[in-house]
Amino acid sequence: MSMAYDEYMKQMVKPMRAELVQAGFEELETAEAVENFMEAAEGTTLVVVNSVCGCAAGLARPAATQAVLQAEEGKPNHLVTVFAGQDKDATAKMREYFTGIEPSSPSMALLKGKEVLHFIPRHDIEGQPMEAIMENLLRAFSQVNK
Repeated sequence: MSMAYDEYMKQMVKPMRAELVQAGFEELETAEAVENFMEAAEGTTLVVVNSVCGCAAGLARPAATQAVLQAEEGKPNHLVTVFAGQDKDATAKMREYFTGIEPSSPSMALLKGKEVLHFIPRHDIEGQPMEAIMENLLRAFSQVNK
């Protein structure tokens, strides 16, 4: 790829990254950052596999941020994100922890330590009302400690 294309894409996705970061998500932009985080992860973590698609913008990111804000019980201890198509090594590394789950972006995973407790793939995001995705997450949060 050309340097001009890479720079264009970096600029284009800035607001897409910022939406989650401003909501308290930590961006893991390298495979090393993912590995360091995951090897030390304790408690629960919500992972959002971000992407540039419309269902990420209109559904996944808003549902994740609103679910975290509205969670009355089981709010994850950690909020992290990787960006599919942008931070390819980080995304590939995170997906290694999603054992037996097909790669999907956008997607969301609720983890306890390194164990996937709940996974929402793209096909459960695309075409769904944002509120339904949010409720899916809130139900998963509330089941963590039961």
